[in-house]
Amino acid sequence: MHDDDDLTPAERRARMSARIAADTAIDEAQIKRVVDRFYDRVRADDLLGPVFADRITDWQPHLEQMYRFWSSVALATGAYNGTPMPKHMVLPVDATHFDRWLELFAATVRDECTPEGAEHFLARARNIASSLEMGVASYNGAILGRGERFYRAG
Repeated sequence: MHDDDDLTPAERRARMSARIAADTAIDEAQIKRVVDRFYDRVRADDLLGPVFADRITDWQPHLEQMYRFWSSVALATGAYNGTPMPKHMVLPVDATHFDRWLELFAATVRDECTPEGAEHFLARARNIASSLEMGVASYNGAILGRGERFYRAG
């Protein structure tokens, strides 16, 4: 018998979130700092800034959604209920954008987190970027094989 056998799903999730927080030093306040600092970098970036500026005029709702998203991703809290793929598939982006997104995200989490926390965030960010890039590619009629990247012509 396991310690979690008599817990409700909500209690199991809370226990798992607490374990992740203990192992990584990630908490909700840090998630907010990471998201805020990351999007400050994105908005100032020559490549990514215009992509976001064309779509987001009121940043606070987007940031609030990203706090919930990263809480769910980093701490397994279940705070986010959404489908990000449809919003990203239609963007005029390719592997170059995802690489820059990861570069800015890596710099942010390395500045804001413990080494364990930064790696925890980055492992998930890499998976997210890969998944979104495959979705963008598919939307644009490209089927990526293992290790292939999506680049727009021109």
